[in-house]
Amino acid sequence: MSLLNLPEPILDCILKLLSPMELVSMSEVCTCLRDRCRSDPLWEVHIKKKWGGVIGDVAYKEWHWHITTTKEKGINQLHQQHNIQNGSLGPFSGTWPMLYLRSYLEDCSHLNTSLANSFMMALYFSLENGKFWFPAQIYRVNEISYICFFSQGLLVRDALVRYDSKTDKFQARQQNGGWQVMGNNIQWDILRAPPVDTPPWNLHVSDCLQDLKPEDHIEIQRKRRRESTPYDWWYAVIGHMESCNENQNFCRCRYSETLIVEFKQYSHGSSMRRVKLPRNGEQFEEPTRCYGGIRKLHSDEEIQRWEKLLPPHQTPVYIA
Repeated sequence: MSLLNLPEPILDCILKLLSPMELVSMSEVCTCLRDRCRSDPLWEVHIKKKWGGVIGDVAYKEWHWHITTTKEKGINQLHQQHNIQNGSLGPFSGTWPMLYLRSYLEDCSHLNTSLANSFMMALYFSLENGKFWFPAQIYRVNEISYICFFSQGLLVRDALVRYDSKTDKFQARQQNGGWQVMGNNIQWDILRAPPVDTPPWNLHVSDCLQDLKPEDHIEIQRKRRRESTPYDWWYAVIGHMESCNENQNFCRCRYSETLIVEFKQYSHGSSMRRVKLPRNGEQFEEPTRCYGGIRKLHSDEEIQRWEKLLPPHQTPVYIA
């Protein structure tokens, strides 16, 4: 009995059990199996299984751009053009371009005509072979210098990353006056997919400002006071006004035009622990730094991930 004589639901179940390399081998049997084994639903499962924690909507949108460009211009034309100033597709060597790229495809030669029609399969192998530098964010707990003192930062930073299959780790570059190397041995557990489609040099438009209240967990854009510096996303908690006694029954902080943002990675008494921001969402500047948009955290998983990175003396204590 031929495999193709099986009912379609049974055949689909069999194909779902195959590994990526087994699907590739099966696709070479005949035209019918080739089309089935390259279908997006099958490869979407493998992408989510391996890459789901580090790529998201922004990366998918960027990949769609690369695939569309390959189809419209053709691989030969792209290689002949070799003009990275007009895009982020094509072979590359030397210093990274001084561009605000959202992604970068080093080599499109593996995107032959048939593979270009297999959106998810092509994405999987472009990730696996390290050809696709995709947008991601990296958790960082750093010593950041401000004027004449050091303070511990707890933030995520936007970067372009690519996978290194030899080490099962990532390489990363960040945009800061040029594409600087951020690291060559980035672990899986400090990467995440960007939760919002806001480039790091743009002010995020917040949609949660009027609903924010004390004890809400947030991420807020923050950067050094310099026009060319991209924003990072810092973890913080909405605090109470100084005039509030923090009694839940009488607290009116949520109706104030001022937001108290607390960076709990700093100790009590630190000048950097609390900052007052207008609730209108406009960029707010201080002598050494400025603040942008706010994103409210709704997921317990996201909040717990941040709290695990807090310094030991600031880790929350839960009482049953």
